[in-house]
Amino acid sequence: MNSTEHKPTSYTGSAGAREAGDVVPATYAAETSYVRKLDLYILPFMSLMYFFNSVDRSNLANAETDGLSKDLGFSKNGYSLLVLLFYIPFGLCDLPLNLLTKRFSGRIMLPSLMLGWGSMALIQCAAKNFGGILAVRLILAVFEAGFFAGVVFFLTLFYKRNELGFRIAVFFGSALLASAFSGLISFGVFRINNLNIPGWKWLFIIEGAMTAVVAVTGWLWLPSSPEKAWFLNDAERKAARHRMLRDASRQTNAEFDLRAAFVSWHDWKFALWIVISFTYPVAFSTTSNFLPQIVGRLGYSTVKTNLWTVAPNAVGFIILLCVAKSSDYFRERTYHIVFSLTLSMTGMIILCAIDPLDHKGIAYFATFLMAGGAYIPSCLVHSWHNNNNLEENSRAATTGLLVGLGNLGGIISAGTFRAEFAPQ
Repeated sequence: MNSTEHKPTSYTGSAGAREAGDVVPATYAAETSYVRKLDLYILPFMSLMYFFNSVDRSNLANAETDGLSKDLGFSKNGYSLLVLLFYIPFGLCDLPLNLLTKRFSGRIMLPSLMLGWGSMALIQCAAKNFGGILAVRLILAVFEAGFFAGVVFFLTLFYKRNELGFRIAVFFGSALLASAFSGLISFGVFRINNLNIPGWKWLFIIEGAMTAVVAVTGWLWLPSSPEKAWFLNDAERKAARHRMLRDASRQTNAEFDLRAAFVSWHDWKFALWIVISFTYPVAFSTTSNFLPQIVGRLGYSTVKTNLWTVAPNAVGFIILLCVAKSSDYFRERTYHIVFSLTLSMTGMIILCAIDPLDHKGIAYFATFLMAGGAYIPSCLVHSWHNNNNLEENSRAATTGLLVGLGNLGGIISAGTFRAEFAPQ
């Protein structure tokens, strides 16, 4: 497991090209046009889908600031328990769902998963007690589980290795924008004066319905592979095959093979990937689930608390894109990941060391550090192991497992923020 990724081997148009059924080299113009169309048709739509994935996962934190726990009669640790239990199916279902994505294609699975979690997000408004919303959240977690891993694997079928990190960052960065959007929409929704329907219910209704609409559009928009992309011409499809083979893929559009999916798990380095994937997401899950509560410690109203979560996430999005672009340019992952985790850790240490009410400016600055570093490792870690894995089935299984372990790592943050530790 090197800090840098393997360099692509030179391409001669022989064995690899014959496997793809095409021995005529693709032109530079066709390759450039192909990438441009991916960035225009695929990447923005995947970002939009993940935007709503993050909205429907993180809006629970916004709903909590509007009295969710009080209205549904939660116990003292009810909210933290709700967050913690969500991560169990969210982590365990990644691997099987990603194998299904390989089997049936991202075109079928990704919009289907999105429609599932969007429907569950909307149904949350009907919950009457803790047990009701817990049941809905667990089903929602199952649908959300396979999406991030599925998109990462899906993008490896279209982009070269030195293009992948930044594209995953653009896609994943929509989670930061989602947190900012959720704060903004919460700011508006919580100002609705309706005695029969509280603001947090309106939040679930509006965001869940918007998610379902985007999911239905996804079935019509997404291709299953470059060869079947409706927006490409023949020259661009030919360029897609040559790009991936030249970039050291063994073959394109490989058939589903369950045995081949687990071949790389016998490598001794795989155990290190497991440790990395279980630990790095703690900063991410802490920021996404508890940033509104952390900002709320500054003593502002519910409306201002949600509004003040926007800026840290927006700045974090800019930092994410810059670091990911640098990582792709230098073909280096380790030091970029260490830098980002150090940035988040610094913010958390500051919040631990000071009294936010006495040092509001410093405490608020620390939330920028948290958001600035928390999201980067999710992009670079999964770019890294996918870049060094040549077999499509193996990429699907490995990505599913490692993303699932990362989701299970969120249990650590959920178990740390308990009511008896408040306000610290």
